[in-house]
Amino acid sequence: MIGKIILAITGIGAGFIISAGVFALITSTGIITRFADKTHTAKSIQLYETIVIAGGILWNIFWIMESHFKFTGQPAKIFQGIMGLCQGIFVGCLAVALAEALNGTAIFARRAKLQMGLSFIVLSVAVGKVLASLLQFYNDWVN
Repeated sequence: MIGKIILAITGIGAGFIISAGVFALITSTGIITRFADKTHTAKSIQLYETIVIAGGILWNIFWIMESHFKFTGQPAKIFQGIMGLCQGIFVGCLAVALAEALNGTAIFARRAKLQMGLSFIVLSVAVGKVLASLLQFYNDWVN
């Protein structure tokens, strides 16, 4: 019994450390403040941060408890589409924010000796990613 309690405390502690690191990455990239700035909703930053944290907590609860929604057919497909869209937007925005924070795009442009057309390259990568995802879902290659 003591071993299980120690294991639970260790697991919860490790989870807190990992989640703190993830949220520190999100915060350090400035993705939330950038969105608030671009949408002119700076007074809602605390709400945005709360929603991101709540989303992380809820998704981890679903993941750990292995909660599966027991519905099929059209509602399940709609739900999967919405979840996939939200996750894709989040991952894409986080990747772009991280690349911007690390000046990855500027370094790539300088090393490739690009004088113009960088915006088309970034747009092409985004469109290719969307098309590949749609192809993957259309052909039911998703587990």
